[in-house]
Amino acid sequence: MTKRDLSGISRRDFLRITQRFGMSSTMLALGGLTGAVTLPQLAKAAESTYDKRFAKEARFTLRHGAAGFNTRNLMIERTGILEFIRDIEERTDGELRIEFIGDNQICGQLDCVSKTQEGIVDLFSASTQNSAGGAPYLNVLDYAYMFPSRAAQYHFFYSPESNRILREPLERMHGLKFLFTHCELRGIQLGNSFRDKPTVTSITELAGTRNRVTGTQLGRIAMELMNLNPTPIAWEETLDGLRQGLIDGAETWASAVAYANMSPVVSQSVDLRFFCGTEHTAMSADSFDKLDGHLQDAVMESSYLAQIAAQYANEAALINTVGFSDPQMPGTIFAEHGVRNAFLTADARREAEEMCSPEFVPGPWEQWRERINNWAGGIDTYTEIHRIAREIPADMLAENVEPRRWWRG
Repeated sequence: MTKRDLSGISRRDFLRITQRFGMSSTMLALGGLTGAVTLPQLAKAAESTYDKRFAKEARFTLRHGAAGFNTRNLMIERTGILEFIRDIEERTDGELRIEFIGDNQICGQLDCVSKTQEGIVDLFSASTQNSAGGAPYLNVLDYAYMFPSRAAQYHFFYSPESNRILREPLERMHGLKFLFTHCELRGIQLGNSFRDKPTVTSITELAGTRNRVTGTQLGRIAMELMNLNPTPIAWEETLDGLRQGLIDGAETWASAVAYANMSPVVSQSVDLRFFCGTEHTAMSADSFDKLDGHLQDAVMESSYLAQIAAQYANEAALINTVGFSDPQMPGTIFAEHGVRNAFLTADARREAEEMCSPEFVPGPWEQWRERINNWAGGIDTYTEIHRIAREIPADMLAENVEPRRWWRG
């Protein structure tokens, strides 16, 4: 695999290019380059991309706020954002143009959702878990051990049944259209205090540790039941928390560790798989409704393409870029920083599941489960998603899940 190398381009030079041609044009240009990228190469590609994108006046320019994403980490955690922007502009022949604003310049993981609801941006990309503070219905994705695999996650998001269980209630309650997402499952990313300890094999070995938790309420329930002492820390402060030893670990997923430059302070990536890690892109329903019918169709088709791109590209990147595999690929981010993958056995994951999932420990979930079900119009959300997630074989690889146009069901 040929990797992109930007070491020859200083941050100042890169910013000069983005100031001249815009972040979106620069990002799209970089997406088409491989190997050692020089400043003249990038400038020429950005200029060419800019000229193509601005060859005609757009009817609609949509502002896309994207938390901490930039050109580097979009090549590590493959979320489909670049593919979406490129495809929607080409598909609409420039009628729709996306102004991408990443690197926390306009919004961060916790407030991109509210800034979309307020109309400051038209689209946003952030984790559903961090966005749950402003859109509580997103907690519907976070019941412990509802999804047994990444394949099961993709199967659900492609399913037409995701409309009535996820997308329609989210739009009705929070004014957001769920477009597409990358799929991983959260584990515990341990800091330096576990660097010299044996590789973790059981959840009981983590009992009593203090671990960062996201904005999701359901994630906290699971962590409390597993004695993982959930500690609310903003995503932007997690790296310092791990470095300084304020927390023992953080609940997040493998590619997030890699893209956020946490690998130097993470010793073990424990593959607990206890709930969703979904870096999604959503759109203001008001912004969507202002578009002509053919442009609305284009948004959905481009979202479908972006969902496929995220599915295939992130599965490859986990192995070839992140190093989340056994054996670990040399030259990957985890390998270079000595991050050990702690892949638990099925029995060890079952042990954790029996400690915290609604199937085995229903009591602590009842209040939130009833609340979410009422928001969904009486749907038993956990039971329904749990069922859909098990419609495919337990050992199916994520790249083998059949893509479907979920809105046509």
